[in-house]
Amino acid sequence: MKFVRTPSERFENLPGFDYKENYVQFRDMQMHYLDEGSGEIILALHGEPSWCYLYRKFIPVLDTYRFIAPDFFGFGKSDKPTQVKDYSYEFHLETLVHFCEKLELRNITLVVQDWGGLLGLGLLGQHPEWFKRVVILNTFLPVGNNLKLPFKIWQWFAKYHPSLPVSKIIRFASYTAVPKAVLKAYDAPFPNKKYKAGVRIFPSLVPGKKNNPAVKYLKTARVVLSKWNKPALVLFSDKDKVLSGLEKFFYKLIPTANKQQKILITDAGHFLQEEKGEEIANYIDAFIKGDLEIE
Repeated sequence: MKFVRTPSERFENLPGFDYKENYVQFRDMQMHYLDEGSGEIILALHGEPSWCYLYRKFIPVLDTYRFIAPDFFGFGKSDKPTQVKDYSYEFHLETLVHFCEKLELRNITLVVQDWGGLLGLGLLGQHPEWFKRVVILNTFLPVGNNLKLPFKIWQWFAKYHPSLPVSKIIRFASYTAVPKAVLKAYDAPFPNKKYKAGVRIFPSLVPGKKNNPAVKYLKTARVVLSKWNKPALVLFSDKDKVLSGLEKFFYKLIPTANKQQKILITDAGHFLQEEKGEEIANYIDAFIKGDLEIE
């Protein structure tokens, strides 16, 4: 598997991101992750086309926990296989399992959003015993039903664009204005199109057919979550152009989600961690402490 590594100077002087680099080896490649603080473990997973930079606002608020946020291969500071065919749901899931085993992560509070949800909840479905709680931000669990036309157009756009404009996607999917320096930070992992195979193909990995290999993992995740007896918090935003409203799916699916206060993050788009990071982190802190439970 051929891969490239983003030059380190691309990540110099990023706003709000003075955190130590950590790496786990997977085959011949390096998987980057943040690992800040100590205490109960929070594992936060990003989506498309972001990276762990998305969670930088959480860390100061959650400083009494051990906050871990990896970059999927093809994203952030992790190595980037250069061929679209190298990426699959099973590849990403395998790297997550390896990551958790290598770091010996247990009793995890899982935080997921976007593709972090498809993979993170897939991981939870395979290893529910590793997790103590789950926090679900804007995401979904497709099981091979026909995808709507706007999403198919997004898949086509991402796959065939000559050099996917990452920061423009972040800006488009956000409700409030994102500063130029922050948008530049989302472009940092991708010096040119050679680095973008992973970000180009992620949308196409969303299963739109029943025979897609990812479906069995996502179905298992649904089954496990339908019987989930541990704490679950659902936090969706109200201005996501694609996923707003899907919080109802998770409230219906997960019994314990209804034992927490039902909170909607207002005036935030798809990347709600970017727009309302501190607010969401405070809710997660309250959730872990049991302060959001409905009596």
